[in-house]
Amino acid sequence: MKTLFNNYLDTFKGLSTEVWWLSLITLINRAGTMVIPFLSLYLRESLDFSFSDVGWVMSAFGLGSVIGSWLGGKLTDKIGYYKVMVYSLLGTGILFIALQFLTTFVTFCLGIFLVMLVADMFRPAMFVALSAYSKPENKTRSVTLIRLAINLGFSAGPAIGGIIITTLSYGGLFWVDGITCIAATFVLINVLNPKTAKTLDTVKTENPKSAYADKAFLIFLVAMVLFGIIFLQYFSTMPLYYKDAHMLTEFEIGVLLGMNGFIIFVFEMPLIKWLENTTFTKSGLMLFGAILTGLSFLILNMSSWIGVVIIGMLLMTFGEMIAFPFSNAFAMDRAKKGNQGEYMALYSISFSIAHIFGHNMGLQMIDNIGFDNTWYIITILAALCVFLLFLLSQFLNFKKKQKGKRKEEKTETLWI
Repeated sequence: MKTLFNNYLDTFKGLSTEVWWLSLITLINRAGTMVIPFLSLYLRESLDFSFSDVGWVMSAFGLGSVIGSWLGGKLTDKIGYYKVMVYSLLGTGILFIALQFLTTFVTFCLGIFLVMLVADMFRPAMFVALSAYSKPENKTRSVTLIRLAINLGFSAGPAIGGIIITTLSYGGLFWVDGITCIAATFVLINVLNPKTAKTLDTVKTENPKSAYADKAFLIFLVAMVLFGIIFLQYFSTMPLYYKDAHMLTEFEIGVLLGMNGFIIFVFEMPLIKWLENTTFTKSGLMLFGAILTGLSFLILNMSSWIGVVIIGMLLMTFGEMIAFPFSNAFAMDRAKKGNQGEYMALYSISFSIAHIFGHNMGLQMIDNIGFDNTWYIITILAALCVFLLFLLSQFLNFKKKQKGKRKEEKTETLWI
């Protein structure tokens, strides 16, 4: 046990102090995001919105995320990641507190749009900061540490959120969300001020390549949109499935979602370190993660036994543990060729687009064709995502061979 524990601690070695601080800020921020998993339930039960109304609110959520991610990328390239992160966190905290006072369909759509616009300016800035604070060989593990912070906060958040809803009301969640965002802002100002924080990998490209001209990156982005649509069902349609099909309480739903974060916290870093030392490519690992996530939905239709929701959650958890760190590392590697803010903004936008269509599509489908048929359609989307990631892998191999041939031809020419 002592050896296992020491080996586990070794997986965290070599990461910079700044990455640890950025992880702590992310932990504080994400610990308060307990509104999001319960948002569909809050809209249905507290505001009496229909499934269709909830779907459109989620689309407004996604649209705000798209514009926020794009704006965050632009501002990061112009004014730097530090200022963008500070303004985003502080603004999000204030807006989350205000959101609870919006109770009509139109005002809530506008409110959630504005919250996500400001909140998701943080994402591309944080990715660029993470890249700057990480040595090249540590980037995937740095991303994994950030994900651990997110999931540690998220494992506690839903469970605490369930208790708050049960004992107090949904309104308390908005206060906690807002206060934690503001607290994260003050930590950020104190520990990551550019005058004292040390950058380890500043990339300056003389002739930056546009992300829009990077064919491999565009294939990757489409695959990530599909993966995002699939994954996000666990935070909109799935809580409703747990409640309506399996009669779980809010507390039980919170514990089940919390299990996801706890497993990631314990197993993801050792798993990523092990996978980094194998011969698997990033695209191949993303493909495997997409397969596991797709299977997590297919299995739900195989039995009415309550245990399938736990098996499904486990499959999804290991799928995201593999897919997300390596997709993030893949995006950061490609970003070195051009404007980092633009690349990381597009990576963030791929998931924001998934927010626009994923929640709404899932909610409309369960309202019109039921849970079982919805899970079959989501499984088909997962198969399409796997196919695109397979194409990406083949495309990258082809480019690698072409590059190798050109290098050989150049060497032969020099000899001649």
